[in-house]
Amino acid sequence: MKGIYLINEKIHINGCCQTESVDIQQKRLHAFMQENRVETVKLNPYQLNEHYTIPHALLYDLKQHKKQIDCLLMYSNESIRDFAVTYPARWLILRSYFDRVLTVI
Repeated sequence: MKGIYLINEKIHINGCCQTESVDIQQKRLHAFMQENRVETVKLNPYQLNEHYTIPHALLYDLKQHKKQIDCLLMYSNESIRDFAVTYPARWLILRSYFDRVLTVI
């Protein structure tokens, strides 16, 4: 299975600081990907990380490549809540590029 994972650098998990929250998300997502044999898709060769942190950038890259991908992985629904509420139409378009949207908790 191929997937893209999204990390929200602005949320605080269980009262942890930003850096620890990002680390928690990365560790849990990596563990989930190994357990379920999810291979990371990198749409943009100039992208610094394996993951996305900005939903707008992910949507832009998806539109450029016009690829259907097996899954979008996120730590929790909280990781995308602000984007989904602020830009509901864009969230629907972004979701349409994936067969499944999965959260690991």
